[in-house]
Amino acid sequence: MLNEFKKFAMRGNVVDMAVGIIIGGAFTTIVKSMVADIIMPPIGIMMGGVDFADLFVTIKEGTEVAGPYVNLAAAKAAGAVTINYGTFINTVISFIIVAFSVFMLIKGMNNMKRKEEEAAPAEPTTKECPHCISQIAIKATRCPSCTSELA
Repeated sequence: MLNEFKKFAMRGNVVDMAVGIIIGGAFTTIVKSMVADIIMPPIGIMMGGVDFADLFVTIKEGTEVAGPYVNLAAAKAAGAVTINYGTFINTVISFIIVAFSVFMLIKGMNNMKRKEEEAAPAEPTTKECPHCISQIAIKATRCPSCTSELA
């Protein structure tokens, strides 16, 4: 059983998939930081100094301190139950950026693959009988038209 698992784990597809998952995780972390630290602050300033990470609705006030809460961290510290729609907006924007990046990567790979397929000539499926000059299957050993044996 261990040998079977080793064979499975060392196949090219599994290793490629593992590398893709690791790189995807690192890329997602970079995109999250880009959204939270670079994209959303200017958008928040344009919208009147809003910090999207602190946009929330209090469902139930905390047991420690009663609301209203200055920011999400204060609400969490007080034990309040909140709907964090600002964090959700950040996550949606991160997802859109990652999805678009993956789309562009796949599109580029498909274009490269298409160019390779166009460049490679198709293998012939027929050949010509040297005796009667008719077209026959490439694997044929005898011509169906003149019944000559083919080398």
